[in-house]
Amino acid sequence: MTAQPTILRIDNMSCASCVGRVERALAAVPGVTEAQVNLATEAATLRGGQPGEIVAALDRAGYPARRDRVRLGIDGLSCASCVGRVERALAAVPGVIEARVNLATATAEVDRLAGGAPVAELIAAAQAAGYAARDADDRPSGNGAGATGDRKPAEAGQLMRRAGVAAVLTLPVVGLAMGAHAIPGVHAAIAQGIGHWTSWLIQFVLTTLVLAGPGRIFLMRGLPALWRGAPDMNSLVALGTLAAWGYSTVATFAPGLLPESARAVYFEAAGVIVTLILLGRALEARAKGRTGAAIRALVDLQAPVARIERGGETVEIDAGALRPGDVMLVRPGDRIATDGEVISGESRVDEAMLTGEPVPVAKRAGDAVTGGTVNGNGALRVRATAVGAETRLAEIIRMVEAAQGAKLPIQGLVDRITAWFVPAVLGLAVLTVAAWLLLGPAPALTHALVAGVSVLIIACPCAMGLAVPVSIMVGTGRAASLGVLFRRGDALQALDGVRVVAFDKTGTLTQGRPALTDLDALAGQDEAAILADVAALEAQSEHPIAAAIVAAARARGLAPQGAEGVEAVPGRGLKGRVGGRAVLVGNARLLSEAGVDPAPLEDLARAQAGRGRTPVLVAIDGAPVAALAVADPLRPEARAVVGTLRSMGVEVAMITGDSRVTARTIAAELGIDLVEAEVLPEGKVAAVQALRDRGPVAFVGDGINDAPALAAADVGIAIGSGTEVAIESAEVVLSSGRIGAVADALSISRRVMRNIRQNLGWAFGYNIALIPVAAGALYAVNGMMLSPVLAAAAMSVSSVLVLTNALRLRGMQRIVEEGS
Repeated sequence: MTAQPTILRIDNMSCASCVGRVERALAAVPGVTEAQVNLATEAATLRGGQPGEIVAALDRAGYPARRDRVRLGIDGLSCASCVGRVERALAAVPGVIEARVNLATATAEVDRLAGGAPVAELIAAAQAAGYAARDADDRPSGNGAGATGDRKPAEAGQLMRRAGVAAVLTLPVVGLAMGAHAIPGVHAAIAQGIGHWTSWLIQFVLTTLVLAGPGRIFLMRGLPALWRGAPDMNSLVALGTLAAWGYSTVATFAPGLLPESARAVYFEAAGVIVTLILLGRALEARAKGRTGAAIRALVDLQAPVARIERGGETVEIDAGALRPGDVMLVRPGDRIATDGEVISGESRVDEAMLTGEPVPVAKRAGDAVTGGTVNGNGALRVRATAVGAETRLAEIIRMVEAAQGAKLPIQGLVDRITAWFVPAVLGLAVLTVAAWLLLGPAPALTHALVAGVSVLIIACPCAMGLAVPVSIMVGTGRAASLGVLFRRGDALQALDGVRVVAFDKTGTLTQGRPALTDLDALAGQDEAAILADVAALEAQSEHPIAAAIVAAARARGLAPQGAEGVEAVPGRGLKGRVGGRAVLVGNARLLSEAGVDPAPLEDLARAQAGRGRTPVLVAIDGAPVAALAVADPLRPEARAVVGTLRSMGVEVAMITGDSRVTARTIAAELGIDLVEAEVLPEGKVAAVQALRDRGPVAFVGDGINDAPALAAADVGIAIGSGTEVAIESAEVVLSSGRIGAVADALSISRRVMRNIRQNLGWAFGYNIALIPVAAGALYAVNGMMLSPVLAAAAMSVSSVLVLTNALRLRGMQRIVEEGS
């Protein structure tokens, strides 16, 4: 059968030559047998090739393929091996670039070529692998983790009810089987009363009901997976319980098939195994529900209704019906329905759940407000500026979901191990049974059964599969509530390895609102006239220093003239004409390159820089006339942040375009040893790369000119109050705008990674230590055999311990407070 062609939607094509370049790029991809590109439809039709390689080739050619992301809810995931099977099934669907499955949230994220791999086809692929799937984005909340968390209480309740039924049915079985061994006289009483065969018959009936009722889920999921050659945890449980039940059934109804010494029943083992594993899964589901608490809390911030002005009246509408431009009436105590701008009124708004800041923020006309925040005591009229998926709250939810669904590099080790773990356990169980039959003492068949079932039950890799994703879920969720958003989950691991934190100065270490502090004019010059001319140029600049100079001119009642031919010289300053005069405003380099000798101003500038201020030199009509000084106050917590980072064993650097004298003065005040000064915007990338000699680097910035450095650093950390370009270039966003959150982010990363290593250490150590015990390694030493019942208990406890350990991360707190 001929393979179905793949259709790609391609960006940036504008002419016939583009078509040729795209076709050549596609034809060069290994495995592509045919490629046809249509400029009118902006699409390419091709056969063969791997989606990942195709996408990479188009990116290199400068014609990226459009892609999108689909979220699926996956039912039936029980262990790490399930994750690998679903990922492989989804990745095999034509048009899929990458598939990532998260065991903790029971969801899959599929990156696909736009227009390819229909959701129905992805769902069918998951179902063919044995796992029910659904479109996780097909719901009002539009978020996977929250919906998963909402399902978990119901799932836990259902599992708990099943465990209860199994326990009621199993308890008499345990009483009949274990009581005869544990309580003197019970054995004889059973023999003289109902008889041992009748006792076995009762145990058979009750245990069969357990397996056919509450335990049916293990058989229905595990046996088909085994027949497909893809065994999972359910397969191990199904084989173990059926082996114990089958052996006991033969001993009950056809004892002649077994040696006399091997005629014993283990119905209680099958019943207790099902009961304990159901109980363990119920506890897991309950704990998993708690791991998604942060997402659900964010989703719950969405106001269900809004009051708007319509036709001269106030009407209440569903918040989902809001449109940009609608005017909302926000009463005291109301939750603001969507992002907007205050038109009138004054109040204080509680933004704690979005920024982590406990102090309400004052709002008045012209101020922006965020949907999901809570209004204080005043009434506000707010014009909606963004609604639905475009709001800041929706973006935060997407960031947290993306981080929670990410796979860290450390997960690769788990994936490689679990890919062969369950088949290896099955093989080990077979070898264990064979070894006991060949070498074991009498009754060898009984010992072989006990050891084989114990190996199957104790080795279920649930804890392995949960070890990484639950820690990520809890850690990133708690980080969001503290004002730290991980846009990419793998930034968690990268930040743990950071050894240098480099800060941009302006707007990051400082408040970003500089003020004019000095105007030192040369003899015979008119200070007011100079300030007016400089303000005329700076009024056309968006630089913070420009704003400070313009504000100072207005404060003195100066009315700047219009400036002509204003030109910004990157890293140097401005030049232009004011009232026919040529005006230069900037650093010494700007004056020198224009042929003006800055020497008469150097002493003034040096003295200003020595006081930690930024000198701004001014020349008019080719002559130096004045040195202005601007100071940007340090953020109140800047010194504490630097001190905290250094106490954490991290070197702190500052990268700035300021003069070396100014930069070193500020660095000395903050306790920063590494200073890169007089750096042009394009030089920040080189400065970051130079710092890499000391180890992995995190760069903290907020401006457009910081974007390249944020992208170039091992971890880019953007101040949430900064520009959109900076935020998009970073892996971590400090939504609160606090630089104290830099230390919080590093602390969170270290604690989450430590938690993950603890979980993995327990999960792997548990299996390494107990599989040999289950196989009977201690029998030769002290005659001890691990009961399948204890094996089931240990397996369930291991998963619950991993989840409980991850939930400890919910207690993480700030380590640097504002103003400290």
